[in-house]
Amino acid sequence: MPKKMKTKSVSASESERKKAASSDYTAKQITVLEGLAPVRKRPGMYIGNTASEGLHHMVWEVVDNGIDEAMAGYCKNITVELQKDGMVSVADDGRGIPVEKHKQTKKSALETVMTMLHAGGKFGEGGYKVSGGLHGVGVSVVNALSEYMRVEVKREGKLWMQEYCRGKAQGKVKPQGKAQGTGTTVIFKPDAQIFTVLDFNRETILDHLRQQAYLTKGVMINVIDSRLAKRGQRPFEYSFYFEGGIASYVKHLNAHTAPKHPNVFYIEKQLEGVTVEVALRYVEEYREAIFSFANNIFTVEGGMHLTGFRTALTRSLNNFARKQGFLKEKEENLTSDDVKEGLTAVISVKIREPQFEGQTKAKLGNVEAKSAVDSVTSEGFQIFLEENPKDAEAIIGKCILASRARVAARAARDSVLRKGALEGFTLPGKLADCSSRNPDECELYIVEGDSAGGSAKQGRDRQFQAILPLRGKILNVERARLDRMLSNNEIKSLIIAMGTNIGEQFDLAALRYNRIIIMTDADVDGAHIRTLLLTFFFRHFPQLISAGHIFIAQPPLYRVQLGKDVRYVYRDEELQKVQDEIIAEKKKMQKGLKVKKETPAAGAAGVVEEDAAAVEITAAPSIQRYKGLGEMNPSQLWETTMDPAHRLMKQVTVEDSEKADDVFDVLMGDDVVPRKHFIQTHAKSVKNLDI
Repeated sequence: MPKKMKTKSVSASESERKKAASSDYTAKQITVLEGLAPVRKRPGMYIGNTASEGLHHMVWEVVDNGIDEAMAGYCKNITVELQKDGMVSVADDGRGIPVEKHKQTKKSALETVMTMLHAGGKFGEGGYKVSGGLHGVGVSVVNALSEYMRVEVKREGKLWMQEYCRGKAQGKVKPQGKAQGTGTTVIFKPDAQIFTVLDFNRETILDHLRQQAYLTKGVMINVIDSRLAKRGQRPFEYSFYFEGGIASYVKHLNAHTAPKHPNVFYIEKQLEGVTVEVALRYVEEYREAIFSFANNIFTVEGGMHLTGFRTALTRSLNNFARKQGFLKEKEENLTSDDVKEGLTAVISVKIREPQFEGQTKAKLGNVEAKSAVDSVTSEGFQIFLEENPKDAEAIIGKCILASRARVAARAARDSVLRKGALEGFTLPGKLADCSSRNPDECELYIVEGDSAGGSAKQGRDRQFQAILPLRGKILNVERARLDRMLSNNEIKSLIIAMGTNIGEQFDLAALRYNRIIIMTDADVDGAHIRTLLLTFFFRHFPQLISAGHIFIAQPPLYRVQLGKDVRYVYRDEELQKVQDEIIAEKKKMQKGLKVKKETPAAGAAGVVEEDAAAVEITAAPSIQRYKGLGEMNPSQLWETTMDPAHRLMKQVTVEDSEKADDVFDVLMGDDVVPRKHFIQTHAKSVKNLDI
């Protein structure tokens, strides 16, 4: 006999409630955002954010249209002008956006492109063979997020124009007269209702357009900043033009480092529908600097084109080293790690249907890109090595030296790891670890010296905060190989404490602390130690930075006290303001209170009462300047710098890896001249400098 099914009775009231709720939820509650409305509703989905990054992304989207025309061979000049009224103008001499009626939308093709998502010459056949703006939403998104836009098109001997307000056309596309040549000019003003930042940064624009000029050889990109006219100054003008393309880019990346060999390897070739450009040179450094691009888009996480390049480079160098006798029969082959030491390379592919992983286009997934880059690099680099024997000897010699150093570094690293395992849960002796074993809630404070370490250990919350004091300044890893670095006791202790291992054995999942916090004194030595630590993390633990695990503590500079009122000041420019506030607060508290005061008019023993507010506060607040963390007692350090409820911290991020790489080269490298120039250039902008 089958088992009876259990049923659950539903009360009449519950049934009626569900019925009523369902009747309220109808098609009327389904909102359909038409046209460009979704962009204004969720701008972050299209441009990243509505702060500075998103603001500048608007410029990149418009410039990309000109770059696409240049890659197609139709554009030779692009001009970007920052106008004094907050507008931006981007002009190119490409073919000009078509203006005739579109058979599907029944509107001008120009209006269709400017007011509809996923409309443009990057879809279907015949528009562009390759394109950077792959989602087809670029210029229409800019239109949606601009309070005003005007587009001028030169085609067929006429100048055509259409204006828009927050994405909506303000009339039909109309001819404005005769015009010579062809091209498109887009003038737009970002919407103050959307963006929290409206000030364009000239240096950010210059850096981005310089990179685009390197990647699109033969195109002239002009930058004009007319905002200076407000101050009666002449407009700033700068132009980029690189006939050498990415070969010039490699030289630019090596500007502050000595080359290992004179000639830059460069090749450009089309294979299997993929246009491949590769340029490389080795320098007197231990790190690598490789930048990969697909259709002029920086692929931060690499992809198939980078894999093909690495494979070809390693194979070519091993074949040549064997053939010329640099590697003996019993010697091991060079590894990928050996051949990347000191390597600067740029890999750029132009491909018809790129497949990117993720909306951010961080990684290229096309398999055909791997085989194309592999074949082109192998063939071209083999010829380069044979035709340039001095370059080849220098490159092979550096790689073999790197191989021997790798073996020594492995032994040193293994020694570090064995020591860490033997020490078990005690870890480095000077590490004051926390009680919790949950990495998500744990923090590691890196402090300088025993004095600051003592205050931090006493003031911390032992449950989740660990303290690692460093003695003196750590090794400058910018100038040291891995084996030498691992022999440094301070660095060794830090690596063991973090638990992630290093190099090819790095394991982010093994990180013992969710937050690694650099806490140094607010003086020159503290700033130097902080820079040394940031160099260490940037060069050997970039994954910790990209995953958001590295922070910089912000201890106060001053302690201001008047009576029982104590305030902490974190910046010099805030000191006077805090003093004024604490005095004003004191007066406010005294208002309405009565104070007794002896007065001769009341007789020898006479006493009168008057308002406390009328009594002038003559005592100035006492100010204590903290030269170091060791000057703060444990409770003050906890209250100001370590208590999660009140502390200020800066999270370390990298917005531009190329620029960050260049800054570390200049500040921490061996060459004194560029470092001196950097200091002289930026000295006036430095704050809180104690000498």
